[in-house]
Amino acid sequence: MKLSPSLKEATPAVAFCFVLNRLLAAEPWARERLAPFAGETLELRAPLLPTLRFTILAGGTVEAGGMEPGLSMAFRPEMLVALARGEEHALRSVEVQGNARLATEVLLLARHLRWDVEEDLSRVVGDAAAHRLAAAAAAFGAWHLDAARRLAAATVDYATEEKQLLARRAELDALTESLARLRDAIARLDRRVEQLG
Repeated sequence: MKLSPSLKEATPAVAFCFVLNRLLAAEPWARERLAPFAGETLELRAPLLPTLRFTILAGGTVEAGGMEPGLSMAFRPEMLVALARGEEHALRSVEVQGNARLATEVLLLARHLRWDVEEDLSRVVGDAAAHRLAAAAAAFGAWHLDAARRLAAATVDYATEEKQLLARRAELDALTESLARLRDAIARLDRRVEQLG
């Protein structure tokens, strides 16, 4: 079965570029900041997510794909959660390889470029419905984050308390201290044996 060209091109990078170009279309200042880097290829990596590679076009928009990246940026999962929440510290420890000037611009855009979902929805369903839908989506997202946090905590408790697959930090510290005392006692015993021998 042969796929249509539009289905072949439906990759995560294409979807990302579509959304990013929508955001850039609404923010001329952002396109102006990217335009000087036309022709540069950028690669974004994050655990459990596909690698996104795209090229900056002349007008400050982006297109999926590209040659060898001039800039590669790696994000940790906790950074993505903090970024989604709009927390300022989210982008402080991004791993950057390549064009530092472009990295600075990308990080600035990541801090300040936001999709106003409610505004876009209001054009389709009206202001009141858009507000309710946005609030419901935010509550649903918060519920998922809370559920993930609780599941992680329960898994750690189960592994440490029930199955004892993991040791608690205090137990490891106590074991380390005991081993240090044992090492010192063995060293003293070795010295006594040498003195007797």
